[in-house]
This record gives sequence, C-alpha cells and structure tokens, in this order.
Amino acid sequence: MKKSLLLIIALAMSVCQGAAQTGYPINPVSFTQVKVAESSFWGQRLKASREVTIPLALSKCEETNRYANFTNAATHMKDTTKVFDVVKNMGFPFDDTDPYKTLEGVSYLLQVYPDKKLEAYADSVIAVIAAGQEPDGYLYTARTQNPLHPHKWSGMKRWSEVEGGSHEFYNLGHLCEAAVAHYYATGKRNFLDIAIKYADCVCREIGTAPGQACVVPGHQIAEMGLCKLYIATGDKKYLDQAKFFLDKRGYTRVKNAYSQSHKPVLEQDEAVGHAVRAGYMYAGMADVAALTKDEGYIKAIDKIWDNIVSKKYYITGGVGARHDGEAFGSNYELPNLSAYCETCAAIANVYFNYRLFLLHGESKYYDVLERSLYNGVISGISLDGGKFFYPNPLASEGNYVRQPWFGCACCPSNAARFIPSLPQYIYAVKDNAIYVNLYNTNTADITLGGKRITLEQQTDYPWDGNIAITVKTKGQFCLKLRIPGWVRNQVVPSDLYHYSDGVKPHFSVLVNGTKVSTDAMDNISADGYLAIDRKWKKGDRVEITFDMPLRTVEANSQVAADQGLTSVERGPIVYCHEQGTDALPEYGIKGLKFRNLTLIPYFAWAHRENRKMAVWLE
Repeated sequence: MKKSLLLIIALAMSVCQGAAQTGYPINPVSFTQVKVAESSFWGQRLKASREVTIPLALSKCEETNRYANFTNAATHMKDTTKVFDVVKNMGFPFDDTDPYKTLEGVSYLLQVYPDKKLEAYADSVIAVIAAGQEPDGYLYTARTQNPLHPHKWSGMKRWSEVEGGSHEFYNLGHLCEAAVAHYYATGKRNFLDIAIKYADCVCREIGTAPGQACVVPGHQIAEMGLCKLYIATGDKKYLDQAKFFLDKRGYTRVKNAYSQSHKPVLEQDEAVGHAVRAGYMYAGMADVAALTKDEGYIKAIDKIWDNIVSKKYYITGGVGARHDGEAFGSNYELPNLSAYCETCAAIANVYFNYRLFLLHGESKYYDVLERSLYNGVISGISLDGGKFFYPNPLASEGNYVRQPWFGCACCPSNAARFIPSLPQYIYAVKDNAIYVNLYNTNTADITLGGKRITLEQQTDYPWDGNIAITVKTKGQFCLKLRIPGWVRNQVVPSDLYHYSDGVKPHFSVLVNGTKVSTDAMDNISADGYLAIDRKWKKGDRVEITFDMPLRTVEANSQVAADQGLTSVERGPIVYCHEQGTDALPEYGIKGLKFRNLTLIPYFAWAHRENRKMAVWLE
C-alpha cells in the first residue's frame, strides 16, 4: 500500500512538472504547463470554448436531463419503489458521457483560466454523478434509475448488450478520461475516485474466470481511458483490463466490421467500420503497445495508419466516407457531396496520430494531425463556439446548417472537451530534446532532465509563416523544430494527394540572426525535424520563416470523385469556394491562376444562410 501511494505521488509530481510519464518513448508536455496566448489562433478558440461552448454544454446537460438521470438513479437506490421513465428521460444510453466530456473540457480550461465559480460548479456536478453510482461502483443511469425497465439498448442484465448498444464500457472510458484530466488540473480526487470505483467494478466482473462475463466494448474508448487511469494511479489491473478488451476482440459473441470485431486486432490491416469507434480503438492499441512494449500491436497499428493515410484520408483531414454506419469506405472511396467525416472521427484521428508520434517520433504523424486539426476538426465548430456540424462534407448544395445542439450530442460535447486540451499537443520531450510540433503564440514551462526550461513562442500562424521562439532559461538541450510536410512539398505522407503547381516553398531558420538553415532540406533529419543542439543562453532567439504560397492539389488517379478537379491550400489551411464569400473578407483569398474567384478556409464555411460549397474545383 505504501509503495503504491508513493508511486501515485511520484506520477502526479511528474505531471505537474511538465512531462507526463506515459510509457511512450516520447513524453507529452502536459496541458498544465503550456499557456496559450488569447490573441493567437488557438487562443481565440480557447476563449470561445470558455465563453460559449462550455457554458452551452453545461446548460444543455441541465436542460436535457443529463444531470437528472444521475439524480433519478440516486433516488431509486434510496427508495426502490421510485422508478423513472428511461424512455422519456434518456435519448441514448451514452447520455451520461455528455457531463463527463464537458467536465473534461472544464478541467483543461481551469488551467488556462482559473475560475473558482466554475470549479465549484464542476464539484457540484461531480457530487451529483457520485450520488448516482451504485455501492459496488457500477455507474450507468440507463439501468440504475429503473432496473426492471432500462433503456431499450441496455439489456436486462449488466454487460448483456455491451457488445451491442448498451455503451456501458464507452461510458467508463469517457468517465476515466474526464476524471484523470480533472485530477491533473485540480489535484482533487473527488472525480477520480468515482472512476476508480467503476473501473474496479469492471475489473471484478469482466474476464475469463468463473462468474465473470467475457465481453468487449461495442463502442471503444474504455481502452484509452483505462490506460490513463493506470498512468494516474499506478494500478496495473487497469492496463491489464485495457489489453484484455483488445486481445479478446474478434473472439467473443459479436463479430462485425462495424465495430472492428470482424477479426482479432492483431490481424487487422485496414481501417473499416464506424470511424469514431475505429479511431478510438487504434489510439487505445497505441497506448497498450507503448505501456506493454507489445510489438504485435505496434505492427498492426502501423499497417492501419498506412491504409488510412494512403487510401482513406480526405484532403480536409476528415475520415469516414459513408453516412451508412458513419463508416470508412473502401480504398479510395472518398466522395465529396456525400462525405460523412464526422467531427468526432476527426478528433479520434488526432488522438491516433498523436500517439503514433509519441511512439515513433516522426513528424509525418503531426502532418496528418495538423491537417485534421485545422480543417476536419474545427469545421465542426462555429467560429463563435456555439454551433456545430455532425458530418463535415467536402461539397454542399446548401442543405447543411450548423446546429446549436443535437439529440445525440457526442460531437458538441466532444468539441467541449477537445478544444481546451489543445495546449498539450504543442510540445513533447525525449532525453535532452524538446520537440516543437505546433506553432502558436504561447509560453511553456518544460521539465527536461530535472530542470525547468521556459520557452516563449510568438507567431500569427497559420496565417503567417514567421515564428519566433525565445529561450528564457539557459541550458544545454536540443530544440527539434518540426518542418511541416507542406513546406517539404508533401501534401500528406503518401501518394494520395500531390501538389500540381510546381512551386517549391522556401524556409529559413536563424538563431540570434545567424542562419542555421536556408532551404537546406539536407539539414532536416529523416524524422522530419530540424535539430538545433547547443548551449542556450537566456534570451536566445530562434526565428523560423516558412513561405506560404497558395498551392494547388490534385488527388491520386484512383480517387474517382476528384478526377479533373483541383483543391487549394495555403500552409495548413484547406480552402473552399462558397457562394457569396464577400461576407468573410478577412479570410478570403483571390486570384487563382485557373479561375478568378474568392475562397475561404474550409473551417469557416456555412456561417451565413445556406449556400453551395465545394473544396474540389473544376
């Protein structure tokens, strides 16, 4: 017990110092250590999240019975004669996750914008959640508020429909993710202890021993959540449970491509089925691979990643071609007008690529992540943070309208948790190296070799390719600067798309005014980074300049939907044509050589009345 307690304290201290010990060869720099400037591109989105998205999500949880479901569950446990109409109160058995995801976003925001009132509100919601938890840890209001008449997807017994529609393990995964974020942000255990109790319940009741149920998640994310809970607590049973869920997939009752259970995970080499479930599973496989050093998992996810990036990845960074099943299509099946590209799937793709970077240390994963981030993810969230898309097509006849909420609210609540987490994706560390992966104005306190290094970054990226990084702490270390694929004349790390204009962008890097690299592609290492290893003095200044010309892109000849068409991008931003774009002059660009028209960033479309839109142009 004493040894376990010391491990928990050590892990918590490592997070607070800036480098979360995750088992990966490369360690993240925690969201608690990076402060994004409010005036920056991502600072504006964090501000919108704080002022609009999070308050909206919290209010919708109140309006739509999300909190009432926990209160009803608590009421029934106190007096079993009192039961509630689950059909009336609960649209979906995963409605419990909307408060979890929103609280996760709140936790990230509390680091950037300390707010005692918001923190107290979060604690009050956590108390409501705790009251709805059964004594043995089971936490699933779709059953507890009316055990004899649970939600129709839930089955009459615990876990009986978990491989189908009950989402009991899905709820667990989001609970763990949120509780760990809250613990790291506040140091409080009130939410963490709820997650531990539910995870303990699952670990007791799920497995191959007599009396246990041998089942796996129908909708994945428990794998990711349990790995995070293991890292936060040091209790290996959570990692073992995550690996069990993956190892047994393809061997239990339900076997279908929709939920990626058509074959064992180690035999899968193609992205299939529901794109969100798939992305969460692949991210969970990466977590388990890193924490267990299982080479089989690493080989499997590498093959799946290659399949996505080579054959199933939209120019906007979206994934999931089909409305039917919200699913991946066949290889090279990338329609535009009927593209699904769910917002949650783009977020899941960020999670997957982020983990592959931490595993392999190559910038190509951030090239994919960045494209998804600036296009496929934020197109699903309005500029003011208050309206959302569920699907994100690449063409529209004017029939898509952003909505303030959805009955199935997974995308808005996912946006509420994801955008505030952005600071954790900017930097990473390994040995004596600091990776600079995303460019955005911020200040970071990074622990490297037991010493705190402070960096200040200033830039108008993605609108401008000029970046300045000031070192505020002296010391010997290597600064690894990511040179984006679009600078290196590579649209994506495959032959799925290619630039068609013959332009060769220039870049330069200076330290204190002295050139380190000018168009010297040979100075970029095989991992896609330019490394500057030196004894840094306080006040040393690194200046990076990336040319940002307009680029035209064409698709691989096997992508039938895009033949004879061209798309346009500048830096990491993909543009589209929307009827009547004069209303957004601050984003518009003009003067393309193949046509004189105004384009706007893809993420900014559909902010006025319904209009036609297209990413791929004739």
